[in-house]
Amino acid sequence: MPPRGRPPLPHRPRAAARPPGPPVPQPASHLEEPRAKLFRVSGLSAVSALFAHEPERVERLFFDERLKPAVGGFCKAMAAARKPYRMVEGEELAKVAGTVLHGGVVALMAPRVLPAFDTEAAKRWSEPLLILDGVGNPHNLGAILRTAAFFGLPRVVLSDHPGQAAPSEAAYRVAEGGFEWVELYQAANLPVLLKRLRATHRVFGTALDPKRPSVDAGGLTGGPKPVALVMGNEEDGIPPATLAACDTVLTIPGNGRVQSLNVAATAAILIHGLATAGG
Repeated sequence: MPPRGRPPLPHRPRAAARPPGPPVPQPASHLEEPRAKLFRVSGLSAVSALFAHEPERVERLFFDERLKPAVGGFCKAMAAARKPYRMVEGEELAKVAGTVLHGGVVALMAPRVLPAFDTEAAKRWSEPLLILDGVGNPHNLGAILRTAAFFGLPRVVLSDHPGQAAPSEAAYRVAEGGFEWVELYQAANLPVLLKRLRATHRVFGTALDPKRPSVDAGGLTGGPKPVALVMGNEEDGIPPATLAACDTVLTIPGNGRVQSLNVAATAAILIHGLATAGG
């Protein structure tokens, strides 16, 4: 009821809600803000491999003036897909990349989800298989993937070891595009899986033990089954349960002046042996 002596206010109908309009485009200076939700791939080799294999995964592209001639095709692909790309100064590019070691170009993509390793599917594979159980340094992981791609090793399996490095921006940068050429899988409870895998593969483990037989191409190849090669943590090697699930445990002998090879160097020697001997 209105106060005494005052006429009632006229009734005003409530305005209808306005339909939502189109999203307001962000200015170019805000292109890098959502990068925390995306995965950064840096370096011309890595970005080139990404555009060669899965250009649709790239959501944003940044580059400096020096790389402008090399990324022209990438920019055309981004324009065709109506996705943002931009040339920026070196300082801003380092901010987008999260490192000054960006190589002049950075692509942002959604992170990959690794499929589970399936021993049933592995029965159909005739190529050698590399399995990493606890390789913790992302630079080592990147170097191993680069070697695998270089020698044409098609698949690498990562265990669920708590110290195992996952694909990361640092690993991608070191791999120089290797991640785009190698299928990557995740394995849970690796010792159990290896016991199943022995039905179709010769499972070789590696260990730092001079009493073990030395590795050569003939020792890894020439058998009736393809090789599954397991490599372990940089400090502790392969866990005991994993080692026990291998058919054979091998070591690379040296002259004793240093204790061992870096795991990425060891992987390079063994992958080369498998590739050149047709294993």
